[in-house]
Amino acid sequence: MFFTYLRRELRRRRKAALVVASGLALGIALVIVVSSVSSGMSKAQDKVLESLYGLGTDMTVTKAAAAQGSGGTERPRFNFDAKEDEDATQSTDRVMVQGFQTLASSTVGKVGEQKGVADAVGGLSLSVMKVDGQFKRGEFKQDESAGEGGGPAGGQGGGGQPQGEVQGGGASFDVNSFTVYGTDVTQQNLGPLTSSKITEGRTFKAAETDAKVAVVDSAYAEEKELAVDKTVTISGTKYTIVGISTADSGDAAANVYIPLKQAQTVSESEDKVTTVYVRASDSQQIDTVKAAIQKNISGTTVTTSADLADTVSGSLSTASDLAAGVGKWLSVAVLIAAFLVAGLLTSSAVSRRVREFGTLKALGWKSGRVTRQVIGEALVNGLMGGVLGIAVGVAGAYAVTAVSPTLSAQLGSTGGGGGMGGGGPMGGGGPGRQTASKTLDIALTAPVSLTTILVAVALAVAGGLIAGAFGGWRASRLRPADALRRVA
Repeated sequence: MFFTYLRRELRRRRKAALVVASGLALGIALVIVVSSVSSGMSKAQDKVLESLYGLGTDMTVTKAAAAQGSGGTERPRFNFDAKEDEDATQSTDRVMVQGFQTLASSTVGKVGEQKGVADAVGGLSLSVMKVDGQFKRGEFKQDESAGEGGGPAGGQGGGGQPQGEVQGGGASFDVNSFTVYGTDVTQQNLGPLTSSKITEGRTFKAAETDAKVAVVDSAYAEEKELAVDKTVTISGTKYTIVGISTADSGDAAANVYIPLKQAQTVSESEDKVTTVYVRASDSQQIDTVKAAIQKNISGTTVTTSADLADTVSGSLSTASDLAAGVGKWLSVAVLIAAFLVAGLLTSSAVSRRVREFGTLKALGWKSGRVTRQVIGEALVNGLMGGVLGIAVGVAGAYAVTAVSPTLSAQLGSTGGGGGMGGGGPMGGGGPGRQTASKTLDIALTAPVSLTTILVAVALAVAGGLIAGAFGGWRASRLRPADALRRVA
């Protein structure tokens, strides 16, 4: 009879322990998966920002946007000569500063002198529009029905212009636009070029500050059939291609990279830059450094990675919001429920062990010893749940990384000329303009950090202690007389 009771009681304890451990495991696993996915979202957003800023850039400094209506933007103009020979081919191009706003090169030094700035590098973002084609002069034929006098019936209109039409004229042109970034070849550890790797040839040499050399993005090189040792022409100047670069993720910051001094010359922007890329000496003091730059260098706009991250939209932004919002609170809710269930089950198990604990008290066990016994058992159950939860959580995070779902991130479509969108490699900013949208596809991963594992262990211990507290409180209230009544 006693052994039958003992077997039945052991089965009950194992079931209760399994339920407690499973509940804690579910909550801990969910915490690990959500934390890992959130970390992956953060890394994905960093990749989006790095594709524009370059590695190591904490903020950018650009010229403050001009007031609306304070001046029009310059329109590109192309000059062609009308030729009788319709087979004659003409070519012309126009180099424009992206955003149409620049800072003096001396701003780079001023930014570098600010407290908390570890490094500052200037760059010049350009847009080149090249037109190649044929233009055939037409023959003007006067309207014979018109009279000799002025006015509507005369041979000349009210504006004094001959009346008639051009016959036989025409034009056929190909328009090729591409972006150029002038990089400081003496400081290549900061700026947009760092977001790409040299896959063919070499990068710039520090001595090539005014050399006619270029590094071309691999996608643009493939499209235009360019290669190392070939040349690319910008405003009539030929640049020898010394290297081919490939963006680490998404699109490259520019199609062609040339030395900063050459970019200033070809765009007639001597001693000018569009963007200053800044690395802070302490990543925790970025906001302080930003405030100092804005205060001490007037007429500038400072944009941090956090500012730019707020403009990211698309499925990456949506998923990030869900992970940070719904995922976090769902994890908290499941954990609270798991802790409560563990506590209630432990308390219920103690109630069924009245005979056991009452007998132990009758044999001389103090209430504190009984309580420690219950808490110890609950702690073991919590650790079992922690081990199971860590295993399931890591497996879930690994599954996300293995599948690597692709998320799209769209950055841009913001007005004004300040910040990265206005003067950075994306270009398209400036007064009264909008930045060009840039869409990147990022593969999501879910890295599990040591911190996440330690948090999971802490939660397992906390769950065991909470469950033990419920059961210990119940056990401490048992009296030897209760055991005697159960035996009777």
